[in-house]
Amino acid sequence: MTCTTLNLSPCIKLFNNNNYHNKFRFSKPFFSPSNPNGFFVGPLYSTPRDLCCHINVSRSFFPSVVKCLDKKSKPSISVNGQSDGNGASEERVIVLVIGGGGREHALCYALQRSPSCDTVFCAPGNVGIANSGNATCISDLDILDSSDVIGFCRRWGVGLVVVGPEAPLVSGLANDLVKAGIPTFGPTSEAAALEGSKSFMKNLCDKYGIPTAKYETFTDPSAAKKHIQEQGAPIVIKADGLAAGKGVIVAMTVEEAYEAVDSMLVKGVFGSAGRRVIVEEFLEGEEASFFALVDGENAIPLESAQDHKRVGDGDSGPNTGGMGAYSPAPVLTKELESVVMKSIILPTVRGMSTEGCKFVGVLYAGLMIDKKSGLPKLIEYNVRFGDPECQVLMVRLESDLAQVLLAACRGDLSEVSLNWSPGSAMVVVMASNGYPGSYEKGSVIRNLEEAEQVAPSVKIFHAGTALDADGNFIAAGGRVLGVTAKGKDLEEARDRAYQAVEEINWPGGFYRRDIGWRALPQKQYATKV
Repeated sequence: MTCTTLNLSPCIKLFNNNNYHNKFRFSKPFFSPSNPNGFFVGPLYSTPRDLCCHINVSRSFFPSVVKCLDKKSKPSISVNGQSDGNGASEERVIVLVIGGGGREHALCYALQRSPSCDTVFCAPGNVGIANSGNATCISDLDILDSSDVIGFCRRWGVGLVVVGPEAPLVSGLANDLVKAGIPTFGPTSEAAALEGSKSFMKNLCDKYGIPTAKYETFTDPSAAKKHIQEQGAPIVIKADGLAAGKGVIVAMTVEEAYEAVDSMLVKGVFGSAGRRVIVEEFLEGEEASFFALVDGENAIPLESAQDHKRVGDGDSGPNTGGMGAYSPAPVLTKELESVVMKSIILPTVRGMSTEGCKFVGVLYAGLMIDKKSGLPKLIEYNVRFGDPECQVLMVRLESDLAQVLLAACRGDLSEVSLNWSPGSAMVVVMASNGYPGSYEKGSVIRNLEEAEQVAPSVKIFHAGTALDADGNFIAAGGRVLGVTAKGKDLEEARDRAYQAVEEINWPGGFYRRDIGWRALPQKQYATKV
């Protein structure tokens, strides 16, 4: 292979390979489709060795550009990430992460640390991901256009696509990528119905004996209200389809349940997602999040986590996409984990295979640990990593994430075991004032660098930020930041996370002060944003 210096080209990632000395950070890497042969790079940068040849990069403050004249060889992938025994170097992979929120930032962070991962792209990504150097963001790649994504993967030799959000999965992105021969971690649209349709999930539970809450499905509001009157309150009303995490109403009175039915079936507040509703029995107990990687036939559990869905302290107020999380979750003991795998996860995996829609990806089971029996029941499935649970899981994962996800794509999870850092992790979500209702965008966020310096274990994941004309971070969404920290135990992780939160100067935001309250004695944190 011959390379020649031509003009500016993009930069990708900071190599972690100890054989490389080019380990300098770069700022604001970006990609331009108008220059598909190159990477734009800063003065201190590294180049992906599988996209081009080895280049000795000096500490020059003048950017350089390289363009490969021979791109016929594609990067190869090894599940074990080891030498082939003939003196060949470790096989490596280029990864594309689909999405642009806090979950995707955490995935990019973990993939960048994977020894076998040369390069991480993220589409569309966000300014926090780009500025952190955790990935090169492709802001104008249409992630709902399969041909656009496939074309990008082929141009850049992408050997693994990791799909973060549910919408591209439900729309069939994984179907098209797999058909094109591109390893993809994420289920097909048929398998994604586990999240895309709650009635589909409930019917599967019925057929394969998976424990879940009793339920009925309705499209007629009068019939739904009659059933509610017969069952009484509290009771749960759910939109059947995808509703951005807001389609679940826990009604404490019959009148609230009637209002929820009318909002979905009469007023159409959730559009097509609410044309059918599930009326479900109210389960009393403790909620927990359970994650398992699935390769179509096999499943392995991830570490446990617990999130906080309600917007206010003490689990008060409306449901949100998640205001914080911690890992591990004491409520999910190893004994209970075994029960969940045997009674919920594995029957689901086998059932989906029997139904002709094998599931490949991550199964995120929202569980209720029943107060009376102490046994788990399935509340609902998500078909992707949870947000913000993904943040605490990724900072604790020590295995090579790229190789683990490739093993899932290849049906080789039975050969995989996962390594986790000891201790605990916690993430505190900072959200825009007014969330989960209407909120203003554009408020300036300061002191993020100072917050990350509180402790070496602190990492801030960006979910909804942008840059203003002066280069300041500003709020551009409801959930904006995930302030994450590790500690030797949950108390230390909590203290570090809140110390970092309190360093951040953001008058336009708020956060819960009691993340981890179920597992820890309470300590009051003043809201100081």
